[in-house]
Amino acid sequence: MTGIESNPGATWQSFDSPEAAGWNGAGVARLHEVLASQNSDCLMVVQGGRVVFTHGDITHKFLCHSIRKSFLAAMIGEDVAAGRIDLTATMQSLGIDDHDPLSRVERQATVHDLLMARSGIYHPAGYETEWMQLIKEKRHSHAPGTFWCYNNWDFNALGTVFTQCIGLSVAEAFATRIAAPLGMQDFSLAGDRPDAWTEPFEVSRHPAYPFRMSSRDLARFGQLFLQAGRWSGRRVLPEDWAEENLLRYSDAGHRGAYGYCWWLERDGVFVPGVRTPAGSYAAQGAGGHYCMVIPELDMVLVHRVDTEQKGRAISKHEFGYVLKAVLRAARG
Repeated sequence: MTGIESNPGATWQSFDSPEAAGWNGAGVARLHEVLASQNSDCLMVVQGGRVVFTHGDITHKFLCHSIRKSFLAAMIGEDVAAGRIDLTATMQSLGIDDHDPLSRVERQATVHDLLMARSGIYHPAGYETEWMQLIKEKRHSHAPGTFWCYNNWDFNALGTVFTQCIGLSVAEAFATRIAAPLGMQDFSLAGDRPDAWTEPFEVSRHPAYPFRMSSRDLARFGQLFLQAGRWSGRRVLPEDWAEENLLRYSDAGHRGAYGYCWWLERDGVFVPGVRTPAGSYAAQGAGGHYCMVIPELDMVLVHRVDTEQKGRAISKHEFGYVLKAVLRAARG
């Protein structure tokens, strides 16, 4: 997080070429080769608030998958600061339950636990990928706050807490709190295709809150965090909230670390095959969706895949190839 403002204005401004931004030509050529060799549908790289490199259609609204969670974590800070949401409030005090009732212990999980994915509530949840189901702990195996598990019950229930306390849907709040002040160019609440990923939700009473967003709008979200929550001379996120989101609350093994719904670099560990610059972090979605911020390079990197096309995705290793190529090109 640099805290230095380099806002794009009404539209993103671009360098004449990557080389004009100090990138090396051989590295740029290699980056093109990597992108062409795998299912990378869009890449947008911003440095110093200006577009350095693009691949694919940066205006296309892709499904965001789990990037939705970072959107919610960003917005909740306003309500915490105003006293509308209490991070120490428990599921019991908020009346949060599910189809298979929560146990006495589970009801002691707090809003803070949900933000960190540390609730200890392993009730079935909607919108889970196969990987999420594979890593999910057994029900009642951990007390609240004691164990990190990337668990959609936490994230979906957090959306329920938000709408219950605020009286707005996650999307409605995002439109006024984030999209409008950042001047997002493609964001809208109406007219988008139905969400092809929504599950029936017979398994849980807590819905997901899926988003579609263009890469150029998603880059604005990353730029907001790079600027420590400020935009065009005004504070969009409460003082220190962006920093609080990015504290290392949990060790995530070979995936780095985890904050408030953000994935964080840990001692260079982030994706396979590349040493990631210190202090980097990302909002991530299944199949190869990344909104990555690299403060060391004053950079926002957005990578997208059209995951609504059957079988189309990239692996962590493949994103590692992209990231390595970007870093090599950008370092001249």
